[in-house]
Amino acid sequence: MALTPAPYGSWPSPLDPARVAEHAGGPEYLGAVGEELWWTASRPAEEGRRALLRLRPGASRPESVLPPPWNVRNRVLEYGGLPWAGAPRSSGGPLLVFTHFADQRLYRFAPDGPEEPAPLTPEPAIPHGLRWADPVVHAERGEVWCVLEEFTGPHPTDVRRVPVAVPLDGSAAGDRAAVRELGDDRHRFVTGPRLSPDGGQAVWLAWDHPRMPWDGTELKIAEVSAAGRFTGVRTLAGGPGEAVAQVEWAADGSLLAVTDRTGWWNLHRVDPVTGSAVNLCPRKEEFAGALWKIGMRWFAPLADSLIAVLHGRGELRLGILDPVTGELTDAPGPWTEWAPALAVRGTRVTGAAASPSRFREVVQLDTRTGHVLVAAEEHRDVVDPAYLPRPAARTFTGPDGRDIHAAVYPPRHPERTAPPGELPPYVVWAHGGPTGRAPQVLDLQIAFFTSRGIGVVQVDYGGSTGYGREYRERLREQWGIVDVEDCAAVARALADEGTADPGRLAVRGGSAGGWTTAASLTSPATAGLYACGTIAYPVLDLAGWSDGGTHDFESRYLDSLIGPPAEVPRRYRERSPLYRAHSLSTPFVLLQGLEDAVCPPAQSESFLRAVPPALPHAYLTFEGEQHGFRKATTVKRALEAELSLYLQVFGIDRDDVPELELRP
Repeated sequence: MALTPAPYGSWPSPLDPARVAEHAGGPEYLGAVGEELWWTASRPAEEGRRALLRLRPGASRPESVLPPPWNVRNRVLEYGGLPWAGAPRSSGGPLLVFTHFADQRLYRFAPDGPEEPAPLTPEPAIPHGLRWADPVVHAERGEVWCVLEEFTGPHPTDVRRVPVAVPLDGSAAGDRAAVRELGDDRHRFVTGPRLSPDGGQAVWLAWDHPRMPWDGTELKIAEVSAAGRFTGVRTLAGGPGEAVAQVEWAADGSLLAVTDRTGWWNLHRVDPVTGSAVNLCPRKEEFAGALWKIGMRWFAPLADSLIAVLHGRGELRLGILDPVTGELTDAPGPWTEWAPALAVRGTRVTGAAASPSRFREVVQLDTRTGHVLVAAEEHRDVVDPAYLPRPAARTFTGPDGRDIHAAVYPPRHPERTAPPGELPPYVVWAHGGPTGRAPQVLDLQIAFFTSRGIGVVQVDYGGSTGYGREYRERLREQWGIVDVEDCAAVARALADEGTADPGRLAVRGGSAGGWTTAASLTSPATAGLYACGTIAYPVLDLAGWSDGGTHDFESRYLDSLIGPPAEVPRRYRERSPLYRAHSLSTPFVLLQGLEDAVCPPAQSESFLRAVPPALPHAYLTFEGEQHGFRKATTVKRALEAELSLYLQVFGIDRDDVPELELRP
């Protein structure tokens, strides 16, 4: 078929904003309950709630465990953590424990029985002041062990975290004192404790301000007394310069942990007595990532001593590791990115996996036969795949000759091509975190733009995970410099090589990516590079954000990203987009959730007051949205606004997009 010439950005696309919004999110927090598989799934059309699904043995489709408005999600660390746990029973079906987002309480539920969910924890005196995450059901003890995040005052940093045991009989539903604290709160942050197979010891991770968990954590071990309390707590591994990302007991009682002591997150066997560690598969690859949510699981021991692991550079593939020989065999199939939530049962390993051409699916590997199958959430094309982009992994050269990793998504359409000599507009996407990365998976928000003739490039700027500790620490005290420089270097390289139109470059991002976007638009070093930008739920004022303006988890993050505020106070003002907003000359749209506790609306409102009065811009706010957008209506409106900005600034005509009012 002959292609019809049409200007970039004007191409017709079957990916309307509503269709994109329908497919936001995917399976998360997957686990095994006996022979069943359970996971949470996003429901954008249901006000963004997280549903809990179960797949019974032999079933072809999962079923919903809880009807609306039950929302299986918590607010621990504000980003949430593992929100459910289950245990098989000899009769009456499985027992479920979960957190409900509306009140943050922990509930007990037998989905095969007649009763409704019953609370296990009390109503807090402070709204949402008691939060629970990373639960493990110990039915033989009559308890569920988890992390308690307890607010003790009105400020976001008035909080303590401690491993606890919650009675399964409901006796703590009206009595906070019935929640048994397993240890003390000497550490600011903890993960859920894991009990050894013989019941005699427990392990968990802990860290303190100003460290983030990718800076340094401690692997703690304790004896478990007859009364079920932790005694003789000591540190086995980790410290200020060593980040242990996950710890688990194997079935034979050996202790496994992922630590970056070699400069890469590798899997080690740790001696529970001495703390000495043996690297089971020494590689310059990552076997873990940034611990943003308590309960993330990058490896899982199998009963036959093999270990299911996620590993790679710039991606996470599923492999099966023989800890004796160090041999690592990857699972077959098209999946290139696996989520850190592995479930094991017998010889089967199940996870949530995706690729640049497939949505996230529930995929199961039988390690005995090597057979792989899609167990649930099977990918189905929502449009002709010819409209979907094909990303190219690239390594660009930045300042001082440093490598910059990125994925380039060129425009793609089965029936349109550009007129001769026209170069496409490109949008630089800066990921959040900033300690994170942009996985190369099928994302309809990217396809929304590329199918219309607007290219996208996702930049894993210095500071991103996936490339070792040295790459991750390039951002130390350089936030607002290295990330801005790396995004700019990629944009300029695409323009210089003739891939992108140098006059039609944009930058966009949310959260930390919103910071990088705003910093890029206000930095003298990138003046004139970008024609416009989309800023979503951003950090804009460093001093205000760190001084009680955000949640506890990230309240000292800037000590490493910028420097200790008492030592470099001028740096906090000099780098903040807020204090450079008066010189802003680039049109932008600013998107903000009104219930955002991580980057509150006050940041955006202060920035807008400093913007030049005549500058074209738009500010869209969304009721009921926290940090990141979950509702279908919000995703749809945000996409329409972003596209309209690009059409107006890039001079592209089309009549199927509501026009965003850009007003001075």
